[in-house]
Amino acid sequence: MARRVLILVEGTRSNGLLYVQAAQRLGLHPITLSVDPAQYDYLAAEGSEAIRVDTGNLDALIGECSRLRATNDIAGITGLAGDDESVSTTVGKLCRHFDLPGPDPASIEGCCDKFTQRQLLAEAGVPIPAYRVAVNATEVESSAAEIGLPVVVKPAVGSGSIGVRLCRNVDELAEHTSYLLGGKHIWRSSPRILVEEFAQGPQYSATIMGNEVICISTCDFAPPPYFVYLGGTDPAPLTEHEHRRIADASLSCLRALGLDWGPTNVELRWTKRGPVVIEVNPRLGG
Repeated sequence: MARRVLILVEGTRSNGLLYVQAAQRLGLHPITLSVDPAQYDYLAAEGSEAIRVDTGNLDALIGECSRLRATNDIAGITGLAGDDESVSTTVGKLCRHFDLPGPDPASIEGCCDKFTQRQLLAEAGVPIPAYRVAVNATEVESSAAEIGLPVVVKPAVGSGSIGVRLCRNVDELAEHTSYLLGGKHIWRSSPRILVEEFAQGPQYSATIMGNEVICISTCDFAPPPYFVYLGGTDPAPLTEHEHRRIADASLSCLRALGLDWGPTNVELRWTKRGPVVIEVNPRLGG
């Protein structure tokens, strides 16, 4: 009988071992595909199988998975995305190719572009901050004037709060715009900047699997102007009413974005008008 394998695209230094151990508990043989398996110490420590492959090359991944399928029963393909949603997109494409359950890659790609995400959420009536998109310093300045300072300025495509800053006055706005457009920030695509209303209030994170809210946690950050995540409290100390409002807002995001499979992380702030969605990530929280 062919062994049943779970293919893991890349790993993480923080919780990658948990994925390997969970697969083993389910009677599956985990195989990690990575551009550099040696960077994940737990693979060697556990004696877990790993294969070196360019995980940024979809054709190379399809070829390697096809080779593995010739002698194994592939039970599933998943990815340890960390803060990199591109892994989730790749996993979705692999699952579609091999007719395995997985996320819709088109929905993930739409979600990863923060401007597209904002548009889809706004069209669905999900409460979000006021926002504008800009491609140069003049547009950033006019967008901030329309919304009103303070504003949050961030790349339209990115993760891990890289390039995200609270701009409280025109000097900070000009400084951060210069940083983003002056060659210091590494862009994944053509430069586009989101200028957003600063939604003020305590921040929460909803962890969702499929269409079920698993938990809602508080989020604690270092002092502004940057949004450096320090930790949180799980579960968040919420009333039943607050919990329901946050859960309902989070699930409405999934419907708006077409995310109905696998893990999702929704970040919200509780403002004067209730929960306002800051960001939706098609993965577990980083």
